[in-house]
Amino acid sequence: MKVRLSYVALIPFLVFFMFPLYWMLITSFKTDTEITSLEGIPLIIQSKPTLAHYKKIFFEEKLPTWFKNSFIVTTLVTLITMSISISAAYALARMRFFGSQPLGIGIFLTYLVPPTLLFIPFYKVVGILGLLNTKWSLLIIYPTATVPFCTWILIGYFSAIPRQLDEAAFVDGASYFQMLTRVFLPVATPGLIAATMFAFTVSWANFLYPLAYIYRHDEQVLTAGIYTSLIKGDVYFWGELMAAALVASLPVVVVFAFLMDYYIAGLTKGTIK
Repeated sequence: MKVRLSYVALIPFLVFFMFPLYWMLITSFKTDTEITSLEGIPLIIQSKPTLAHYKKIFFEEKLPTWFKNSFIVTTLVTLITMSISISAAYALARMRFFGSQPLGIGIFLTYLVPPTLLFIPFYKVVGILGLLNTKWSLLIIYPTATVPFCTWILIGYFSAIPRQLDEAAFVDGASYFQMLTRVFLPVATPGLIAATMFAFTVSWANFLYPLAYIYRHDEQVLTAGIYTSLIKGDVYFWGELMAAALVASLPVVVVFAFLMDYYIAGLTKGTIK
């Protein structure tokens, strides 16, 4: 009985959080006339559903190109982030050296710096490197936001592993690299998944940097491409906007749907069984 009541109590929360997605979905299938009409019930599709908005974003706009660019950038940034974060977290958590603890805290504090304070200096850096107006500029910028937080998550996991495992590995003749790959990474799997999901989500959803650094439509990523192409001055193409936003959110929804338990475990446990 208590279990049933707990599920019933979740219904209002599910309705509250799912309503924006429902609104986006029905709006993407409405005609432009129905979207702008003030008559009838806006919570349902009153006229015949249409696929015109989806046809436009896929065949008249550059949504497939933006999607490809986002996928390339997000994948590479995630790989770069995890490579740096794993190495940094392992060194800070297990290799004791002078200043390791303050350095770990300092790395996390860099994550708290607002992007609005950084995009102008980064603009100059990107310009000097000749990467302005290309998606490759994001491979330099995005890790500045993902690496500090992912490193902080993994430091907590690596620090929780008993020292006896280090000693046993050293006795068996293992090097630091072998100990990392054969001992630490398998044990810290929830933390690795949580860090990977964070890096993926931040890279996929970032808006400010691509808007500031990229102007060519064929180099844009989804977030900035949708905004710059489907909003013309004070005219909002709501049908296309909702359809494009749904398509853009699918990868993140799929990732969280299959890995949500690991993500929560990675952010909350910070220990081993």
